[in-house]
Amino acid sequence: MENLMEIERKYRINGFPDHEGWPLIKAALVYQGYLATHPVVRIRSQQTDQGTDYILCFKGEGTLVRQEIEMPLQMEIFTQLSELLPAPMVRKDYRVYQLPDGHHLECSLVDGDTPEAFYYAEVEFGSVEESRLFVPPAFLGEEVTEDPDFSMSQYWLKKVKQVP
Repeated sequence: MENLMEIERKYRINGFPDHEGWPLIKAALVYQGYLATHPVVRIRSQQTDQGTDYILCFKGEGTLVRQEIEMPLQMEIFTQLSELLPAPMVRKDYRVYQLPDGHHLECSLVDGDTPEAFYYAEVEFGSVEESRLFVPPAFLGEEVTEDPDFSMSQYWLKKVKQVP
């Protein structure tokens, strides 16, 4: 079980970076759904070339800084929990790039095969001070870190409302 404070800044982007020269260090197909949104209780599968991980995650309140607890799940438990979800899982095409300053740029295309599709990016930090010193590359669009409406749990709630 991993228990830590998550410190991350979020940005809107128009697509995956392909011209920046940043090395791609990870690619995955992610499915995630929310058992609760206050506090966040999320299940996620993450499929890479090395296999599939199943994760249960709890997230506390906050925007830039919040508590995050993750623990591995067995595939059978993940499957049982996914049957409790009131909407289809969110699909994310997920890529992680190495920035020149050493940070990792995590980019996602959310529900890419739907009219609601959008891209966003996150950069995680070891401290609040480090996050404040970060100079975003020009590739990154509008910062939405402090926008409470821009979170995956809020997107999930909108998705649930669309279920007949």
